[in-house]
Amino acid sequence: MFAAPVDKLMALVHVTPEYAQAPITNPVAMELLVFVLLMAYFVAIRLTLSVEKPGPVQHIAEMTHEFVSNQGEQIIGEGYERFTSYLIVLGLFILICNLMGLLSPWLESPTANVLAPLGLALVTFVYYHYHGIRVNGRGYIKQFLGPVWWLYPLMFLIEIISHCARILSLTVRLYANIFAGDLLILAFFSIIPIAVPLVFIGLHFGVDIIQAYVFMLLAAIYLSLAVSHEH
Repeated sequence: MFAAPVDKLMALVHVTPEYAQAPITNPVAMELLVFVLLMAYFVAIRLTLSVEKPGPVQHIAEMTHEFVSNQGEQIIGEGYERFTSYLIVLGLFILICNLMGLLSPWLESPTANVLAPLGLALVTFVYYHYHGIRVNGRGYIKQFLGPVWWLYPLMFLIEIISHCARILSLTVRLYANIFAGDLLILAFFSIIPIAVPLVFIGLHFGVDIIQAYVFMLLAAIYLSLAVSHEH
């Protein structure tokens, strides 16, 4: 589906794909599809906004915004509004990516490939550090030093390792759960094609929702720590 436009885009930067009929991998194609779905969703919300007669799409958007806003207010505190849009998009993107494998046998969950969760973790890592520096300026370095001056070098090294471990933690948690769920459903469908796999589909659906929420929650926690003035 995406081969022709992607080939043209790559040609503009003088890059020739090895396989013209499949210039990108399935996970990348699935992420592009999720991007298109989200864009259509947000456009539909914008076009149907109404104070007097809100439609079902607007109701869903308002509930989503309220839920994420409440989480942001509780975790981040003052100034949480600035980060609400990022947390909403992050949560929705991960949720739809997680559910892709359950929606149709012709689709697959991009988060079941380690590169997709890694990309999301890296973006979140850069995002919260950027805002930590924006809010605290040079004082942001105090987060990495600790209260005792003669322990600064050791604490700095420990904090650097700790922050890098967050990337690993976010990546492995999301990837391992979605990959294992997809693999489990596939295994049971190949052994018992009816009844029993439906139970695992229900469980996997719950895991998909929980993992999207946990990723968004951890992103909010990291943001709260980064923009906090109490170091």
